[in-house]
Amino acid sequence: MAAGEGVKLIGYWASPYALRVEWALKLKGIEYEYIEEDLPNKSALLLQCNPVYKKLPVLIHDGKPVAESLLIIEYVDEVWKEKYPLLPRDPGERAKARFWAKFTDEKCVPAVMATFTSQGEEQEKHAKEAQENLKTLESGLEGKPFFGGETIGFVDISAAWIGIWAKIVGEIVNIKLVDEEKMPLLCAWLQGVLENPIIKDCLPPGEKLLEHNRGFHRMLTGAAST
Repeated sequence: MAAGEGVKLIGYWASPYALRVEWALKLKGIEYEYIEEDLPNKSALLLQCNPVYKKLPVLIHDGKPVAESLLIIEYVDEVWKEKYPLLPRDPGERAKARFWAKFTDEKCVPAVMATFTSQGEEQEKHAKEAQENLKTLESGLEGKPFFGGETIGFVDISAAWIGIWAKIVGEIVNIKLVDEEKMPLLCAWLQGVLENPIIKDCLPPGEKLLEHNRGFHRMLTGAAST
């Protein structure tokens, strides 16, 4: 079976991790079948394809599953090398791209999530940490329009969703995490990525996403208070 055939993606409409895999597939022009997962009732297919973590997204290529979103993006880039390269070919630049993608997941995401789920002084502390980490992420642009240079690449599709969710978190808890005055380059970068027609076409509806996360916030903070 030729590369590009037999590609399926198990995802969830509000999952940022599934979203960035979709961005990778769309940018490369790879046709795939999207399978929407019911998270409260995980399917036998998901449990079979990712028995260790039991999480999505999962890419299935010619019957073989690949789990974890960043690993999936690297897999997609390696299999379809001739279609819109995402990772730099230079080993040093490739290592740098992996560093910033990992920084997003290990530093930015937890701080934003902690701001979302905490209250009072604890929330203020996490919000400050989130803002500092996002400012650090901005430094990785090094004056370029995208982390990938002149075109959207691996770090851009790995990290751009954090801007969407940070804005949603800000609206829900009334704390501005992405500040245009303090992070002008990051804001310009985020706008540039999200205005790309291919990226924009994949975005979930804004109001629906906001209401979904409002409910998620009520559930999490309610559980914390009890």
